[in-house]
Amino acid sequence: MRILFVTASRIGDAVLSTGLLAHLAATYPQARFTVACGAPAAPLFAAAPFVEKVIPMVKRKRAGHWRDLWMQTVGNWWSLVVDLRGSALGYLVPARRRLVLKSSWEPKHRLYHLTSVLGENQAFAPVLWNSPDQMAAAVRLIPAGPFTLALGPTANWGAKQWPADRFAQVAQELTRDNQGRVVVFGAESERASVQGLLQALPPDRTIDLIGKVDLPTVHACLKRCDLYVGNDSGLMHMAVAAGIPTIGLFGPSSEVFYGPFGPHCVSVRGPRSFEDICHAPDYDYRSQDCLMLDLEVDKVVTTAHALIGTTEG
Repeated sequence: MRILFVTASRIGDAVLSTGLLAHLAATYPQARFTVACGAPAAPLFAAAPFVEKVIPMVKRKRAGHWRDLWMQTVGNWWSLVVDLRGSALGYLVPARRRLVLKSSWEPKHRLYHLTSVLGENQAFAPVLWNSPDQMAAAVRLIPAGPFTLALGPTANWGAKQWPADRFAQVAQELTRDNQGRVVVFGAESERASVQGLLQALPPDRTIDLIGKVDLPTVHACLKRCDLYVGNDSGLMHMAVAAGIPTIGLFGPSSEVFYGPFGPHCVSVRGPRSFEDICHAPDYDYRSQDCLMLDLEVDKVVTTAHALIGTTEG
């Protein structure tokens, strides 16, 4: 049995689809999967034991990436095609059964929308996989030790990136008494935006992984952390997949649709709702200015202490 699974270009959306993929693998244990996704997310699927092939989709003019994908898949007879992009491809390759996701504006989490392609009303939390080499690399980077706080201080839009100095204050509050470590994640291209955070953290208790490891190894490293605090990003959903307590910080994006989903996950925002921010008269989606300044450090720290206490209990 061969299944073609077409998922998102962006890392966060691709990670959100992994729970559904894992569910399909459990439902069809004899199946071999081919996963088509955006090139940045492709490494995340390579270690899944049931995935036979990963096809990175590199965006091209005039939808050339879709033609490329069609040429790589039309020669196979698929037992099942699951197309989460809602594209025509699901109807243009030979298949016994096709499931193509339809758009929806219902006010429910993205995970429920993804599962609706099966005609079901349930959500499957993200799941990711690692090779032994990736796990070994994570042990070298984050050896056993004291409480370890993971920070995701970056985002793909400046408006939903909480200030670096506030992340520094949160880290200081959560690691002062326990002499804990702070692991900072992000892409090398994002380093400049969080340089102030790195300089504010104690060097002997800081592990700087910005731009230093690939995505699967990031996931393996997250597994070795005790708590994650970060902006709404793909990294936040990777922390959920790693199974660690996760706090997502929200402003001009909706936690209803994209909040961290699973046990020991919490979304935090300031007093303004998503609608308050994005329907304000001066709102400009093109602006890179932070729209999360009303989220105070104390609220995040209090939420973290409560979440840690719950998981320890």
